This record gives sequence, structure tokens and C-alpha cells, in this order.
Amino acid sequence: MKRSLHIYLLLICQSIPLLILLLSCRPIDPQQKETHPIQHDLWSEVLKEFVNDAGEVNYAALKIQPQKLLAYLELLAKNTPNDQYWNSSEKLAYWINLYNAFTLKLIIDYYPVKGIKDIGTAIQIPFINTPWDIKLINLGNEKLSLNQVEHEILRSQFKEPRIHFAINCASISCPKLRRDAYRADRLEQQLSEQAYLFLNDPSKNKISSDTLQFSKIFDWFSKDFINDKTFYENLSVWSGKIIPPDVTPTFLDYNWSLNEQL
Repeated sequence: MKRSLHIYLLLICQSIPLLILLLSCRPIDPQQKETHPIQHDLWSEVLKEFVNDAGEVNYAALKIQPQKLLAYLELLAKNTPNDQYWNSSEKLAYWINLYNAFTLKLIIDYYPVKGIKDIGTAIQIPFINTPWDIKLINLGNEKLSLNQVEHEILRSQFKEPRIHFAINCASISCPKLRRDAYRADRLEQQLSEQAYLFLNDPSKNKISSDTLQFSKIFDWFSKDFINDKTFYENLSVWSGKIIPPDVTPTFLDYNWSLNEQL
């Protein structure tokens, strides 16, 4: 009897390290999986079905029929970029599309709303409790907010100022939401188109030889638009207009009303 008890205790002791190891193991972080670049055709289908040429979204219909959007979000969650198989353009396209797709998801979660800023608490403190700080993006074990995607990934890792013309905040003053997904093989063309369209949209920017009224985006993120060229040189290249550097710009009020089809 004593011998049996001794063997039993010995087996328990030998099993404890293995038990601790098993309990300490976490599921594989999708950021570490060796995923390959994905196609964004499903996102293009969502955009073509629910977004019109003016960039306005039929949120009411999307809320009723979210199946394609949800399937695309699941595809994103299961295939996060890695350095082994994804190049920079593939990563950038992924994160821009993810930002825009989850913005639509955020809106339909709370729809009907008059604007994205109506989501959340009445008093909003940046990086604490604004709609952009809700951690609605589930990537395996990691949960991210729209703010994290914009500032910690898109702005920080890519240093591509034209992302500000590509990501959409579901508001009237935002750059227009495209009706096709961003793709690595067309990304340069798409970003250039977005920059040109945004800068030449008189409801967003008013540019002439003696008047410069810019979107508040250029005020909020002014440093992002300075690289090997000056602020004015970049805007001249993107807009196709000569922007006089000696004219002091003003900034238009930002309309946060929902970019909704009426």
C-alpha cells in the first residue's frame, strides 16, 4: 500500500511541470502565422453593392445584409500580414482596407446614428473613449482599435502621407470612400487618384492663386505631408495645381455628419 502511494505521488510530481507548461501555452498569435497575401475581391463586392459613386454608404441596407462584410472581416482576421510572404504594398493595402471595412462595421453596429462621433460617451477623451478607441478589431488573440491601426500601424510603419486620402471616417468631410478595394498591384495609382480627387474637390479644399482653404486633415497631420518635398510641393504634385507657398492657408470646418445615402 505504501509503495503504491509512493508511486502515485511520484507520477503526480512528474506531471506537474507538463501541466504547468500546457496551462501556460497560448493559441498561436495570427501575427506569427505564415499567411500569404489575400485577395480583396469580397471587399470590392461590398463596396460596389453598398457605396455609390459619391462615396455615400447605404448603411441601412448593409445593416440588414452584412454577410459579405462579416465574411471579409473574418478573412482579414485569419490572414494578418507577416514579413516572410507579404511585401510592403500588400501590407499597406491590407491595413487600409481593414480600417475602412471595420469603420463600416462600427457604424452598422450602432446604426441609426447621425454621425460617427455620436457613438460612445457624451464626453469623449482622445485615445480613451472615442469611437476610434473601441477595440472592435479582433485579430486572433489581439484586439485593436481604429486609432491603433491608423496611428501605430499606418502612420508609424509606412510613412505614406497619402493614406490620409484613403482611409475613411464615415463622415461627409472625409476623403471619398472608393468603390473598389485597395490592391498591391494598383496601390500607387489608387493612392494618387485619391489624393488628386480629394484636393480638387471644392467641398473639401478650395485652392486658387490667392486663396488656400484646406481640409482640417492638413492641419491635424501637417507633419505627415512633409518628406523629401515641402508641404506645398507635395500638395502641388498631388493636386496637379501650383500651390503658392506665400499664401497663408486657412482650414475649413469639418463636417462629421454620416456619409450616408439619403
